[in-house]
Amino acid sequence: MTDPIADYLTRLRNAIKANHRVVEIPASNLKKEITKVLFDKGFILNYKFEDGVNYQGVIKIALKYNPETKESAITSLERISTPGLRKYTGTDTMPRVMNGLGVAILSTSKGVITDKEARSMNVGGEVLCYVY
Repeated sequence: MTDPIADYLTRLRNAIKANHRVVEIPASNLKKEITKVLFDKGFILNYKFEDGVNYQGVIKIALKYNPETKESAITSLERISTPGLRKYTGTDTMPRVMNGLGVAILSTSKGVITDKEARSMNVGGEVLCYVY
C-alpha cells in the first residue's frame, strides 16, 4: 500500500456511507494521532487502540450520527497531501476549511494538530486532510 492515510480516510468514508456504527482500521502512529484529533473535534463518538493478533494493532472507531436525522457528523473527508505531491503550508497561507466550520489536519513539528492550533502556535507543516 503506497498511501496508508488515504486508506484510513477511505475506510471511514465507506463505513459512513454504509451506516456502520464501528469501523476497524489497521493502526500506525500517524493514524492514531489523526484519530485523536477527530475525537477532540467531535467528529467521532469514541475510539480504542487494540494490540491484538498482529504486531501492527487495530484502531476501532465508533462513528457519530445525529439521533433524529441519522446523518453522520462527518460530511466529507478529503486527502490533500499525497505521496506523489506533498502539500506544505506556512502560518501565512494556512487553509481555512468551509470558512472555519471544518478542520484541516496538519502534521507539524509540534505533532498532528488542526489548522487553528497551528495558527495559535505559529507553526506550519504538511496538510494531511480536510474534514467537515
